[in-house]
Amino acid sequence: MPSLENKVAIVTGAASGIGLACARRYAAEGATVVGIDLHESGYWSSVQALAPNSRFHQVDVTDAAALMAVAQTTARDLGSIDILLTAAGVGDGGPVSMLDEDTWDRVININLKGTFLSIKAVLDTMVAQRSGSIITIASVEGLNGTEGGSAYNASKGGVVLLSKNVAIDYGRVGIRCNAICPGFIETPMLNNVMGQMPEFKADVVRETKVGRLGKPEEIAGAAFFLASDDSSYVTGHTLVVDGGYTAGHSHGIVQLMGLV
Repeated sequence: MPSLENKVAIVTGAASGIGLACARRYAAEGATVVGIDLHESGYWSSVQALAPNSRFHQVDVTDAAALMAVAQTTARDLGSIDILLTAAGVGDGGPVSMLDEDTWDRVININLKGTFLSIKAVLDTMVAQRSGSIITIASVEGLNGTEGGSAYNASKGGVVLLSKNVAIDYGRVGIRCNAICPGFIETPMLNNVMGQMPEFKADVVRETKVGRLGKPEEIAGAAFFLASDDSSYVTGHTLVVDGGYTAGHSHGIVQLMGLV
């Protein structure tokens, strides 16, 4: 039997990138998946091919009423909400002196407030059923600062601590909450940034200890673990999936010593 058989998963940011990869993995493991994204997904058919009852809603994660409506419809029609994965996000920012207030508000509203509203929308159902796994997609940039990343880093740092608080507040009613901090993953958002800054990409790859960017499916593997019963004693955790990027700095010393 697939590990997520008879489970219902809501995935935000499900139209592409990490969200889509997680939706596909959940569907492959037997879950019925409810996708949410501001943009239509031309790839959602690949999820429905794996889980025919899955559905997609074109919703803005900053719209509290729309999120609540999706959650209530999901619980009514599908019987439960067992998993929430929050992957909706945007990348933007700059040094504080060069960052306009509208950009700051947009990044914080989508990345942090959108995560808060998505969690809030499912909690009544999860509390009533006394079970649920909430997985937030944060970032290694929410753990360590990155040059020019003020708004994005602040938003993802907020997601990390929000996730810990949800774990603290709702653990005794059977709800787990964990954050995944991806490193630099080949998604449309990252490719758009790196396409404009090839030197940045080269430096990131150099500092990633496995020597390459990550794939969305590698984040989906971690997201599957945190959704499954194999992680039943894991909550309040921040799981870094970054190819060793945050392990420490490389200065070429082992190469000089002839190791590689």
